[in-house]
Amino acid sequence: MTAAGSDLLTLVLGIFGVLIAASAIGYMLEQRLTIDGPNAAVENLNARIRAWWAMVILIGLAFIAGRIGVLVLFAFCSFAALREFVTLIYTRRADHWALASAFFLVLPIQYYLLWAEEYGIFSIFIPVYAFLLMPIISVLRGDTERFLLRVAEVQWALMICVFCVSHVPALLTLDIPGYEGRNVLLIAFLVIVVQLSDVLQYVWGKLFGRTKIAPKLSPSKTVEGFVGGVASATLIGAALWWITPFTPLQAGLLSFIITLMGFLGGLVMSAIKRDRGVKDWGNLIDGHGGLIDRLDSVVFSAPIFFHIVRYWWSLS
Repeated sequence: MTAAGSDLLTLVLGIFGVLIAASAIGYMLEQRLTIDGPNAAVENLNARIRAWWAMVILIGLAFIAGRIGVLVLFAFCSFAALREFVTLIYTRRADHWALASAFFLVLPIQYYLLWAEEYGIFSIFIPVYAFLLMPIISVLRGDTERFLLRVAEVQWALMICVFCVSHVPALLTLDIPGYEGRNVLLIAFLVIVVQLSDVLQYVWGKLFGRTKIAPKLSPSKTVEGFVGGVASATLIGAALWWITPFTPLQAGLLSFIITLMGFLGGLVMSAIKRDRGVKDWGNLIDGHGGLIDRLDSVVFSAPIFFHIVRYWWSLS
């Protein structure tokens, strides 16, 4: 077994161990607290744990399938996230061509460029070419009612759901001396640290949260939860340095940056939901809401993580 395979196996076994422990705790809580009837909090917890099992297994299968499997997985995530986003934006009949182009032209081209490792055009295709293409397609239909709002929302959807999400599998394209064949571990590092930060912010907030950090955007987020979650995830990221090309200090610094970006991304996406008057982006994942509800932190941290790593090693 290669060093990358051994590290990945160790990581997967560790994740399964955590999920088994979480499932056992959830089962015991269910047995203890539901004697007098169903307990909504416990039911939600167990639904989330079951969803995490499904997500971890799905990601694990994609990793086993290799580069193609990872690209297909995140292309599907982009498609599903874009679908969720589009359901919440204002559109008219004149936007149907633009939306079809977003799903069946822009999205496939973005992931094709990633597969072909055409980094130059990959990095500007959506922010430049798709940015200009969307209003051109819409304006040809001649409908000017709330035109700027409609175009801007479609462009924003592409940036979040396709451009930002595609930077997760883009980590596979990085050429890091001495780290050949192990780039999939960078994806694991990013996802684990950012997602753990979300979970730990929730836990710290429930245990010690007193001061609301953004009551109008996300009433459940507290200063104590934010500090405890980010600090804990940063330490965990530093402890996971062995699956990265970084030293413990570098891994900790990067973990701090991506958890901070993840938190801010969560606030931005919460603001969009509040603006649209919804609690979740969808109901694709039982106990978690929509796919964007699980990706909101990752989409803001992935491009930053990708470019820091890329230019860090190109300048070193």
